[in-house]
Amino acid sequence: MQITNVEAMVLDTGKGYASPASAAEAHGVRFVCLLRVDTDASISGWSDIETQPHVAKAIVEAPSSGVPGFEGVRTTLLGENPLERERIWQKLYRALGYYGRQGAGMQVLSGVDIALWDIAGKALGVPVWALLGAKYRDRVKAYASTLFRPSPEDMRRAVDQYLERGFRAIKFGWGVFGQDLDTDVALVAAARAAAGPHVDLLVDAGWYNPDLQQPFRTRSLKDWIRLAKALEDLGVFWLEDFLHPENYAGYAEVARQTTTLRLAAGEQASGVDEFERLACLGGIHVLQPDLSRCGGLTVGRQLADLATRRQIDCCPHAWLTDLLKATSLHLNAYLMNSLFLEYNVCEASLLNSLCREPIRMQDGYLSVPDAPGLGVTVDEDVVQRFRVA
Repeated sequence: MQITNVEAMVLDTGKGYASPASAAEAHGVRFVCLLRVDTDASISGWSDIETQPHVAKAIVEAPSSGVPGFEGVRTTLLGENPLERERIWQKLYRALGYYGRQGAGMQVLSGVDIALWDIAGKALGVPVWALLGAKYRDRVKAYASTLFRPSPEDMRRAVDQYLERGFRAIKFGWGVFGQDLDTDVALVAAARAAAGPHVDLLVDAGWYNPDLQQPFRTRSLKDWIRLAKALEDLGVFWLEDFLHPENYAGYAEVARQTTTLRLAAGEQASGVDEFERLACLGGIHVLQPDLSRCGGLTVGRQLADLATRRQIDCCPHAWLTDLLKATSLHLNAYLMNSLFLEYNVCEASLLNSLCREPIRMQDGYLSVPDAPGLGVTVDEDVVQRFRVA
């Protein structure tokens, strides 16, 4: 079996994020990148990639330069045996070495890697969790992933809506959070009051401002520690990505001040080394690899093993379509200890309807797919309806 084509597609959902001041559900990302790897055995593998889609498409389509480290993805992969995932990962890493070991290059590599796992499962007639080598569970608790609302009353209404939909865990992030400490505490307190003591509540602070005119957050480390202690008193499960991704010393200092509150980070990280620094230098309690950014399932499995060795948790970040949900469910099945799977509740219909049989929640949980490969089938009619490049 040989790879015959690699194609990056840009889909346009037609609308950007709502203003952080809005109390309504956000629309979600405007552009989505899909990647398809075709073979001469009429088997295709798919992935979505959380990246800048137009940049990713350029990386895939770049012609050969004849110099390792500056290659395009398609020309590097044509003719390769897709079952040789490990060797292809190393080859592609070196092909992108001078311009893509991090950022969009690594993110495209991640998508290719996921697509190759999808191909292997389909070719062998087994789900990806079987290729990973373990299935410790059949289902994973879902958490609703949404933005902070602007007032305590809006927070209570939002919690009520997610509870009505069956969620048993909710994560509020970004939006108006991070501007004023007292406001932050009041918003989370309102959510806790509405959710009650038995619903897991998570907070994603965001380490930069959504407003690019004022991109930096000025909150001091001392104030983050104050907030962490307040969130701990409110029974918050984790506080996520609130410092610069490379501020390992800062994370470690806050970690030393917590008892029950977990610190979570890593959705923008890639490669094993960066996650080792988060765990070893930053004292992070929950590693959050986004499998479409960190290096794919090949790296994701190594990070799961790293978390097991250090007796911390690994919880994949999965904010895109059902392709990424399915990929992350397979890694959750492999994990000895699984916490949650992120469930994007934004209004962009494409994100939860890209596949013919959407991944649906039942009693607050998502089932691990058992069909070959990733276990979901992309609806190519939907792709063509939204595709712009």
